[in-house]
Amino acid sequence: MSGLVVARVETALSLSFHILFAVFGVGLPWLVLYTERRWLKTGDRVWYALTRKWARVMAVLFAIGAVSGTVLSFEFGLLWPTFMSTYGGAIGLLFTLEAFAFFAEAIFMGLYLYGWKRLSPRAHWLTLWPIAIAGTLSTMFIVMANAWMNNPVGLGVAHGKITADPWAIFRSSTSWTEVTHMVTAALMCTGGMVAAVYAVGMLRGRRDRYHRLGLNLGMGTVLGLAPIQFLIGDFAARDVAATQPAKLAAMEGHYDTSGNVPLVLGGIYNDKTHQVVGGIKIPDGLSLLLHFKPGAVVPGLDQTPANQQPMTTEVHLAFDSMVGLGTAILLIALWGAWRLWRNRGAQDGRIKPTRQWLWAAAFTGPAAMVAMLAGWEVTEGGRQPWIVYQHMLVADAATKTTGLGWALLATILIYLGLAVALILILRRLATGAPPEPAETIEPGVPALPAVSASAEAAGAVDLEVAP
Repeated sequence: MSGLVVARVETALSLSFHILFAVFGVGLPWLVLYTERRWLKTGDRVWYALTRKWARVMAVLFAIGAVSGTVLSFEFGLLWPTFMSTYGGAIGLLFTLEAFAFFAEAIFMGLYLYGWKRLSPRAHWLTLWPIAIAGTLSTMFIVMANAWMNNPVGLGVAHGKITADPWAIFRSSTSWTEVTHMVTAALMCTGGMVAAVYAVGMLRGRRDRYHRLGLNLGMGTVLGLAPIQFLIGDFAARDVAATQPAKLAAMEGHYDTSGNVPLVLGGIYNDKTHQVVGGIKIPDGLSLLLHFKPGAVVPGLDQTPANQQPMTTEVHLAFDSMVGLGTAILLIALWGAWRLWRNRGAQDGRIKPTRQWLWAAAFTGPAAMVAMLAGWEVTEGGRQPWIVYQHMLVADAATKTTGLGWALLATILIYLGLAVALILILRRLATGAPPEPAETIEPGVPALPAVSASAEAAGAVDLEVAP
């Protein structure tokens, strides 16, 4: 295989694998921050059990993410040398800041995991704040680097060489729309997967308070953020229309530049006829959404040379998948809000975990993850064939070295090994649930009252991390 093919396949594989864990590095620390605070405030052993269980999961996912992220850092230099040598000055600062954020996260992760019996309860809880903040900042800096590739700001030429202002990206609207969209997606993915895990447990008959609290916190996170994500997505689409009109046209399957452009829902884009087959058209919908005028002109793919057009069929399908799954989650959120309003006079005011509600909860996790991956396909596929939009082509940025098939094979084997190890570890951590005695425990006391050997072995209670 050519160097270009290996570079594209290996980078796509690495990014897809890494991002599945990166989202939990953003979302899970914030959830653990909440559960441990609830335990410190109430002394409720169920909040304690959730905290200890999720702390172990957080540690495992952090380790896997660190390994996959390290592989990616090598790939940028080895597989995309022209890109890094030409534009490293533009995004180098962001990678440096990300490294500092990662180091801070790793240091405080160690303090948190090994500090259960060595720090005061408040000091131990406070160590979570740097973990959560650093994890969010780490993602922010990486997403900003990608935003710069979509909208390369601060570039110039001096003495025949390309110059870059590394601080310009912080003033770019594209940066902040991508960052807020991604951070919100990461929180939704985390909340959705947490909700899905406990919903499946409850569908299997585990209707204890431990599962109810885990379900409610996960669902509250993913459903509460769903309306906000739609608003952020609307702003992001407007920014794409302003900075990358070809990507917006590919997202919507819009070819002919015109006014009164309909919004097409679903369907498959036909590259030969330049039409969306099977979609539902809303008259003037796209013109209204982008410019609030039914007759507003929207540039189409006909404004872009054929050899510079994105992979429209794939981008349109990915965009529809993202929006469709996001809409489904939003509808579940509205259903939950209606049920909560209808039961507002009930003593506890909770949404009863009916089987329909539990199946909806089990759906939110995979739906959020697939929507997030589809969104990244839109972001990356919609920029093709450019690696730096309108400045450098992907074909010019990749390594010219041949015979790199072994590197791709090694990467696949590494990720398969990590995936198998992760599944085995998470399955072990997912078994069992703590008992439900009425008593509480004093905050800061790391050991729970005596429990059954099976529950303790399952890791549901008193999950000691330090030796």
